[in-house]
Amino acid sequence: MKKVLIFIWETAKIVIISLAIIIPIRYYLIQPFFVRGASMMPNFDNGQYLVINEINYRFEEPQRGQVVVFKYPLNPSQYYIKRIIGLPGETVEIKNGQVFVYNANVSQKTALDESAYLPEGRITQGNVKVELSQEEYFVLGDNRQASSDSRQWGALLRENIIGFVWVRAWPFDSFKVF
Repeated sequence: MKKVLIFIWETAKIVIISLAIIIPIRYYLIQPFFVRGASMMPNFDNGQYLVINEINYRFEEPQRGQVVVFKYPLNPSQYYIKRIIGLPGETVEIKNGQVFVYNANVSQKTALDESAYLPEGRITQGNVKVELSQEEYFVLGDNRQASSDSRQWGALLRENIIGFVWVRAWPFDSFKVF
């Protein structure tokens, strides 16, 4: 009987120590995320397993071009993945298939160069002009024809951003650190 109690006690210690390590990491540093849908194709496919870095955004602001996971503004129980296009204080305009950005440093609009992540010839549909406050971001899916994004539901508040994509872990043949 004594050996059984010792075994139970040792097992309980392992479980408690493991939880004390894993829970803070999972809820405050990194988080797993499964891509659902086609809104980020061809860069992120349905069913891919990602690791989200949550800690960097506690110390630095999100940057244009980063892919972020956030709470969907119209239903915070859902999580979305999109690319940051417009930063706080900027004006984003979508017109004639192109994305334009105005900011305080540039007196005229400049066409956003998205060649690093969008296939050649991909256009951005819509006729939108949005001024962002100091706590708002404009986000778009890479698959512009099949994405619910800031064109439909408006700007994304900073507080809804969970973190940025850090690692694509699954499938193994498309493993990548961002």
